Amino acid sequence: MLQMFSTDLIPAADRIDAWEWNARPFCGDCRFQFPNRRTFHGSIASRKLGGLGLWRFSSSSLFFQKFPTEVARPENSSCTVITQLEGSRWYMQNGMVVILKPGDSTLIDSAAPWSSDCLGDCARLYLCVPRWIMEERLRTATIPTAHRISGTTTSGASLFHMASSLYREADALGHEESAAMLEAYFDILSECLGLPRRAAAAAGESDLLSRLETFIEGHLAEPALGPAEVAAAAGISVRHAHRLFSRKGCTMGEWVRQRRLEQCRSDLADPCLRERSITDIAFDWGFSESAHFSRSFKQQFGVCPRTFRSQVWSHLWSQRESSRRAPTFVASTGFRHSQPN
Repeated sequence: MLQMFSTDLIPAADRIDAWEWNARPFCGDCRFQFPNRRTFHGSIASRKLGGLGLWRFSSSSLFFQKFPTEVARPENSSCTVITQLEGSRWYMQNGMVVILKPGDSTLIDSAAPWSSDCLGDCARLYLCVPRWIMEERLRTATIPTAHRISGTTTSGASLFHMASSLYREADALGHEESAAMLEAYFDILSECLGLPRRAAAAAGESDLLSRLETFIEGHLAEPALGPAEVAAAAGISVRHAHRLFSRKGCTMGEWVRQRRLEQCRSDLADPCLRERSITDIAFDWGFSESAHFSRSFKQQFGVCPRTFRSQVWSHLWSQRESSRRAPTFVASTGFRHSQPN
């Protein structure tokens, strides 16, 4: 839900104090300097998205220094992704200075001191992310801070538009939609930062895909098995799971259906299961409607399940008959097997 503050609603004599009070939930222990206290104006708006805080600050010229209090546990630290919406602003951390223009972005370690300054009116968007989430999403323990991500590049422009969209649509997004959009956002951010360990990340995703496949194999017989259940078992979003399976050229649901069909085909060709009906076999592997199974089977293998089973049994019968008749044929014709010299 949007929470909004504006100095326009505050008497001029109280604007500075009101601004500092309303900025405190984001800025915490920080020091503001106002070049022109008499004409200062600004607004602060905040939203929540997937448990993360989104803040939009708009103001006339001001300088601030943030001095984070020492955190007792590393998991309490956080990072802030800054997106410049209007005007130009300087951001400084660890001896690095980055100047952002509209469309540009940067990443700040909120657990370390940092400062910011501008000469005129500007607006910026802050996305606050716990550090452990940032490390997990970017797949790195080394967060590159105070580096300019240019909005003139393709990936930088995509990050800017995604950040703007996240803020604009936050209140209307459901839980799954929020997770999917945040995941896409962090993917773009990772690309913008040019993070190393891409090979390691790819290997990690291959391992994750293998775990998803293993889970699917163990639950094929469950009719309720679907993308949401599989993704939840791995602790990832459905979108992420679909992206992993896209390497195979299919969605996760298509992969589940394919593996079920292959298991059904194997059972239909098994002589030991000849007494089981086609419908029983289909239901054994998670299908809940025989007509749908028959259509899917024919689409996958080019023949309906009844015809496939008849062809397999006919072939097996022919093989058995050939094996049974061969000795009789040899005896009746007088042929003998040749023996090696």
